[in-house]
Amino acid sequence: MNLVNLESVTLAYGPKPLLHEVSLGVAEGDRIGVVGRNGGGKTTLISVLAGVLRPDSGRVTHARDARIGFLAQRDELDPDRTVGELVLDGRAEHEWAGDARIRDILASLLPDVDLSAQVGPLSGGERRRVALARLLVGEHDLIILDEPTNHLDIEAIDWLARHLVARRCAVVVVTHDRWFLDAVCTRTWEVVDGDVHRYEGGYAAYVLAKAERARLAAAAEERRQNLLRKEIAWLRRGPPARTSKPKFRIEAAQALIANEPPPRDTVELMAFASARLGKTVYDLERVTLHAGGPGTGPLVLRDCTWQLGPGDRIGLIGVNGSGKTTLLRLLAGEVAPDSGRVVRGKTVRLAYLSQELAELDPNQRVLTAVEEIRKYVRVGKREWTASQLLERLGFRGEAQWKLIRDLSGGERRRLQILRLLMDDPNVLLLDEPTNDLDIETLNELEDLLDGWAGTLVVVSHDRYFLERVADRCVALLGDGRLSLLPGGVDEYLARRASGTAVTARAAEAARAARQAEAAAKEAGQAKAATPSGLSAKELREAQKELARLERRLERLAEQESRLHEAMAEAAGDYTRLAELDAELKEIQAQREAVETEWLELAERIGG
Repeated sequence: MNLVNLESVTLAYGPKPLLHEVSLGVAEGDRIGVVGRNGGGKTTLISVLAGVLRPDSGRVTHARDARIGFLAQRDELDPDRTVGELVLDGRAEHEWAGDARIRDILASLLPDVDLSAQVGPLSGGERRRVALARLLVGEHDLIILDEPTNHLDIEAIDWLARHLVARRCAVVVVTHDRWFLDAVCTRTWEVVDGDVHRYEGGYAAYVLAKAERARLAAAAEERRQNLLRKEIAWLRRGPPARTSKPKFRIEAAQALIANEPPPRDTVELMAFASARLGKTVYDLERVTLHAGGPGTGPLVLRDCTWQLGPGDRIGLIGVNGSGKTTLLRLLAGEVAPDSGRVVRGKTVRLAYLSQELAELDPNQRVLTAVEEIRKYVRVGKREWTASQLLERLGFRGEAQWKLIRDLSGGERRRLQILRLLMDDPNVLLLDEPTNDLDIETLNELEDLLDGWAGTLVVVSHDRYFLERVADRCVALLGDGRLSLLPGGVDEYLARRASGTAVTARAAEAARAARQAEAAAKEAGQAKAATPSGLSAKELREAQKELARLERRLERLAEQESRLHEAMAEAAGDYTRLAELDAELKEIQAQREAVETEWLELAERIGG
């Protein structure tokens, strides 16, 4: 049964219709991803589906008693109400606390938000999470989401994907997060030129089907075809799960990519990068760094040694607040370490894209803003004009002569990225470069970066983008180290999941230690039995054993740290990497056993 039907729906803003004679439906259990260019009509389409917008013509029919939940891009929350009032909607505490689904939503989306806090003072990201939690707590037959991954980190995005797949309701989602589309959606709608093209499967299926349609139609746009084939080649070389969803024949797509080379010629790019940069790019030597300045704020690095070499393409991962931006600012020279040394190569020509974009002259035109940096730039083996690169990143025709004050947030982001690339840097630091970019622009940006010879460090919650442009991933896990992730984002999520358990054990151990200390004080010099049931002599021996175990834990932690550093240095030697990984697992197993022994002894002492 269809929950929503659109029949010959037309809706226009100005002379050009965003939807023209569109007929489609959403059935029970559908999970649909909506893609298309910014301003192409995606939000308009889902707003019509949700009943928020009325079309100029045509008919929108909702099934009787259909429960529809809608998350808009703008979160309109009453600032005077508390988080709990908005999210829980008057449910008694015993009612929501006894519901495992609601507890999971609160723990995953609002782990650090006080339910009694007023909404008004919350940050934009916290308000977004509140709005999403309020929607997911309710029971719906159809959930419609407009950019739900905004302000979510990789863990929260992973949780949201699993949560939506587990729900029995239908889902329609607009997002530029391609990993999320593949993880959640079984169908894809592309909104283009007032029409909606429908595809079976998630993003991978959509790319394959679009290339197949284009091949059969013998499209004349050769460069666009090459870009699509390159994207397909990467998809087919990526994790197998990406191609498990397509429900159509892909022999033609296989033929398209049979002789397609890898997205990047890594060896050639490394040679170019070495020639431009020399041997040294950045060397961190025993660096300690806090996010708020020397000794203040969360710890980012503790006594860390790390090398960033010519041609390295690094994806930097961590939860919000772990210090990713602080680390980029350290490399950019905007902050100094608490201790240690940061050695920067003499030939480094740096470009740093921060989350807070530099101000552009609002009265300047787009093309002028780029040409004032440089009129020509070489990317890979080809020289591009400023106008050609602007066209690649979505500024076509008259758009190159628009005033900057008339640009949207996404257009300003694209313009700033292009200005950085036109300055011909050999080191790029990118902090959330995918914010506000549509999928087509992301494809073009990835293709540009494929041919760019230099060192790249990128922070992004867009998992697809990270896997696409970075050759290696490192993570800030809160232990003061940069941890190499040979398994990429999947390994990061697995480590975070296991780290939660370790944190719980550590908290329990700390409580037991406090109990032990209190018991020791009460025992004093008495020779009688202690409150823990141990004699004074047994208590002293137990405390000595506890100290021995603590020293053992310190040595194991040092060994683990050295192994992480060795793995980072041996990143290109897969045989050596496997040996080091086996040693690391053995050390981690020993540490877990010692922690368990320490905990049991501490509990015994604490009585």
